[in-house]
Amino acid sequence: MIRSKPWIVTVPVIVLLGFASGWFSNSGYGNPWFDALAKPGFMPPGWLFGVAWTILYVLMGIAVAQVIARKAPMRRLALHLFAIQLVLNLLWSPIFFGFHRADIAFVTIVVLTIFVAITIMAFWGLSRSAALLLLPYLAWLLFASALNFAILRLNG
Repeated sequence: MIRSKPWIVTVPVIVLLGFASGWFSNSGYGNPWFDALAKPGFMPPGWLFGVAWTILYVLMGIAVAQVIARKAPMRRLALHLFAIQLVLNLLWSPIFFGFHRADIAFVTIVVLTIFVAITIMAFWGLSRSAALLLLPYLAWLLFASALNFAILRLNG
């Protein structure tokens, strides 16, 4: 069953990893350091982050499951790229919220965004639907990068 439907594993694992990263680093509102920061006018309400990341992690899990299910020469490279971007994703919250390093977090999210774009290109050759499922993630990362940069500029 799992072999024919890898999303049964990939979706919950990615969702749980994402939420664990945020939980362990005390991410979001309620973190005293974050609450004290000046924020840009385009900062969304806190609840939106949980909703957005849940959707994005589910889409990521489905996308990678589609690639796992393919038997193609470029599959291994695509999965390695996906793993790299996932590690960068999971590191961002601890860097920003845990270590209070908006500067290093900004570099991390820029590199993450580049890896997601490259992953989308790799996925495209294996499963166009998998690549398309990652486009909302790329769009959110561009927005999150702008937020990270604005917070960095407003807070020195």
